Amino acid sequence: MSKLQGAIATARFGMGARPGEIAAAASDARGYLLSQVRPDAAAYTDPSLRGRGETYAEWAKIYQQRRRREAVEPVDPEAVREMRNMTANGIRGVLQAEIAARLKFATTTPDGFAERWARFWANHFSVSARNAQMISIVGSFEREAVRPHVFGRFGTLLAKSTFHPTMLVYLDAYRSVGPSTTMAKRRGAGLNENLAREVLELHTVGVHAGYSQGDVIELAKALTGWTLDLRNQDPQSRANTVFQPILHEPGARMVMGKRYAEAGGEQAAAVLADLAVHPSTARHVATKLVRHFVADQPPEAAIARLERVFLDTEGDLAALASAVIRLDAAWSPELHKLKTPDELLISASRAVGVEAAGGRDMRALYDSLGQRPYSAPSPQGWPDDAASWSGPDAVMKRLEWANLVSRRMSRDLTPASFLDAALGPMAGERTRLAVSRAESTEQGLTLALMSPEFQRR
Repeated sequence: MSKLQGAIATARFGMGARPGEIAAAASDARGYLLSQVRPDAAAYTDPSLRGRGETYAEWAKIYQQRRRREAVEPVDPEAVREMRNMTANGIRGVLQAEIAARLKFATTTPDGFAERWARFWANHFSVSARNAQMISIVGSFEREAVRPHVFGRFGTLLAKSTFHPTMLVYLDAYRSVGPSTTMAKRRGAGLNENLAREVLELHTVGVHAGYSQGDVIELAKALTGWTLDLRNQDPQSRANTVFQPILHEPGARMVMGKRYAEAGGEQAAAVLADLAVHPSTARHVATKLVRHFVADQPPEAAIARLERVFLDTEGDLAALASAVIRLDAAWSPELHKLKTPDELLISASRAVGVEAAGGRDMRALYDSLGQRPYSAPSPQGWPDDAASWSGPDAVMKRLEWANLVSRRMSRDLTPASFLDAALGPMAGERTRLAVSRAESTEQGLTLALMSPEFQRR
């Protein structure tokens, strides 16, 4: 039983077992996970990301310089095309570096639970590399706004994410202008509700909390003034978030029944602080966590338990993580959760190495399986249910991937030894029998990779 709990700890709570990790977790599986609930476990830096122009400010300047040059010089189509390609290739290089660094960390970290916890919150506060602006800053958002704060207070994580330049750009909040301000008339600009709507619907209280369109508008007005400063940027810095009073809609605001006095940039911060500890936020977050760690249909008792911890601790995420680890429902031997493509690739990489699990063109592989990092289809993030990842085409893509991986695996690795290292006692008798009857080692490894025990967690 202790070895089974060690396997569950690495597969369901973590990102998959590295060689020897199941045995390391087996003696005290919950203690093994609780030891990872610490501020430094989820954050990382990578020297390969330095000097790559990974900032919105830098790419904004390049774009502006290109446009000015095209405006004043005779247009040489070849030169214009070359400059545009250089800019596009540089931006793509930024994203490739971010994906590689993120994958490397997930594959090598000994703190698999901390990594899963960080990725959960990065998906909760989802941003996406949907254009050149976002590609250049999407990775910095997760590293700066999310990872350093996932074991702190939810209110801190909410504020850091909301006011980060990447979120302001992603939801066009940096363009939002108070409708009654002089700047609104001068620019012909107006109020943008995107960020306010997602804060309420996705990040805090949830769609069933009973807020109104009026609440969205009032929060959007409170958020006006928070924008980007692209002036005097050091080449290695990113755009700064600044508050510009001239863009802010003056006056008191009423959000979800509470009045907030005019306070400039602090008005939005005050609203966020209250939303962070709202009972509906506790319920919304608890439900998502139970869905992620227990089952697609989250049991009510587990939701209620996490909801109570969130409220009692005013959103202490370390206490909430510890409560997740202590949920009895999360330790069931039944495998209720289907791995997303990202989770599948990482668990395989931890078991057999990145080269075998993904090869050299990881971006193409992510595209094939339908989950390229930093590319969630909407602010709602990636789906967290089996139905979204188990269509016929998706299953066929997984099989094609398993065939490729089995051909790249070391010939010294037998299917049985792979099951022992990656799954331990989670691998059932039916799977072990099927693998033992395979006509070749390659076929046996494919069967192991496609087994319900490895595809699920």
